[in-house]
Amino acid sequence: IILPLEWFPLNKPSAGDYFHMAYNVITPFLLLKLIERSPKTLPRSMVYVSIIMFVMGASIHLVGDSVNHRLIFSGYQHHLSVRENPIIKNLKPETLIDSFELLYYYDEYLGHSMWYIPFFLILFIYFTGCFTPVEEESRMPVAALLLMGPSSLYYWYLVTEGQIFILYIFTFFAMMALVMHQKRKGLVLDSNGLFLFYSFIITLVLIAVWVVWLWNDKILRKKYPGVIYIPEPWAFYTLHMNNLH
Repeated sequence: IILPLEWFPLNKPSAGDYFHMAYNVITPFLLLKLIERSPKTLPRSMVYVSIIMFVMGASIHLVGDSVNHRLIFSGYQHHLSVRENPIIKNLKPETLIDSFELLYYYDEYLGHSMWYIPFFLILFIYFTGCFTPVEEESRMPVAALLLMGPSSLYYWYLVTEGQIFILYIFTFFAMMALVMHQKRKGLVLDSNGLFLFYSFIITLVLIAVWVVWLWNDKILRKKYPGVIYIPEPWAFYTLHMNNLH
């Protein structure tokens, strides 16, 4: 959206796609390193299956997102459902609409599930090993405090754009329960555990602010019905900021 369209034609990968490809290689490697540093881990075969699922889900999401985001230049509006989009309504034959709905399913449901479930599972397993009986190890350096803002913002985007609030909040509750359980044993979170735990707390605050801000938006309310109302940033963008590109 920011870079000139001439640099990345609509029938070629965009700059964001190349960053996403790098993410799909770098992040699984980092997650494996994370698991290696944790004293408590899953069986090796389960770790490998989780990483494989993560890569498959992130790759499916890459393709779906690449197509969906490029459709913005053709007038696609993310705050509307697939069948309600003006450019989709006019497709002939109508069976093509089913193909776009399938693409949306792979992107928003199957891809997200295969991507985020292993991701949060590995984060939680790593978190279980972030406890220490030494109070001095429970202090975060200045660099960690500075990185906490970007980290929380990243998790906020994952939860809102990925529509995975249930997965996030259950992981957070499990982390809270583990902290209280380990406290009875005289163990406290080390600096790594504190960084992750505080990032999740700030993320919850950011989500609450986001929801309160858009609480009375009737159009987004229609797109996201039900008890859990957490609009996607891309839906907000095409509804209120589409003229920027």
